[in-house]
Amino acid sequence: MEFFSRRDFLKTTALGGTLALGAGMSGSVFAGKKPARQAQYGLVTYQWAKDWDLPTLLKNCKTANVLGVELRTTHAHGVERTLNKQQRKEVVQQFADSPVTLVGIGSNERYDNPNPGVLKKAIADTKDFIKLSHDVGGTGVKVKPDSFHKGVSKEKTIEQIGRSLNQVGKYGADWGQQIRLEVHGKCAHLPTIRKILDIADHPNVAICWNCNKQDLEGKGLEENFALVKDRLGATTHIHDLIHSDYPHKQFFELMAGVNYTGWLMLEEGKQPKKETVAALAEQRKLFDQMWAQAQDS
Repeated sequence: MEFFSRRDFLKTTALGGTLALGAGMSGSVFAGKKPARQAQYGLVTYQWAKDWDLPTLLKNCKTANVLGVELRTTHAHGVERTLNKQQRKEVVQQFADSPVTLVGIGSNERYDNPNPGVLKKAIADTKDFIKLSHDVGGTGVKVKPDSFHKGVSKEKTIEQIGRSLNQVGKYGADWGQQIRLEVHGKCAHLPTIRKILDIADHPNVAICWNCNKQDLEGKGLEENFALVKDRLGATTHIHDLIHSDYPHKQFFELMAGVNYTGWLMLEEGKQPKKETVAALAEQRKLFDQMWAQAQDS
């Protein structure tokens, strides 16, 4: 069901959609002009905020000065495809009354399954998430590649994922929504992601770098980053800057080097060791310090 008509869409996003897509690709070296060098810090509501309803989420993020969120589907904030038109407008209003930006929707849709029916449903469900993100004021939808299956060649799966991404990328462009491919699962090796991107060549398909251990394999972080830096999207997932052993310092330097101006968003599977809002505020302060140092390096 399309809760907002196409006429509504054209009225409300003729400018906003253009800005959303422009902002999405401004995080990568696609941009012709050198953008401002300040990335933004946000939160993926994966674990640290999964139990907060939307008013609590907005209040806590404001307190912690974490002013962007990617809303994970199925979590307590309840921004789901089942919302009717009025409920979607209420979500828009709650964000309008808050300094927090709705960066997009974190779906769990993936395009690796060899069963045609499962794949068809994943594409259809992604389209529903695209419409949801548009209706509630987001600028994109996160999706996954995701795995390889017994009896199916890797090449065939990679091609299927890439072609599926082109479908949802084209659809997303009509709604002003970037498709953000999370570097995830058995497809998380960057050479694999590069192969997918070579097929998924629609300009509205970008990657969401995920700070995985696989980033360090082969020739290392810098070489793997170089494979995909031309397709960075508006969102990037990072981890706990205090307790994670991921080389965030080196990664930030690489991102600053390509003038990344998208969202660097905390996605952490482990619960914080202190009260969540205080931990978020601490992470934000450390991020500001680390990003400033990366810009000066």
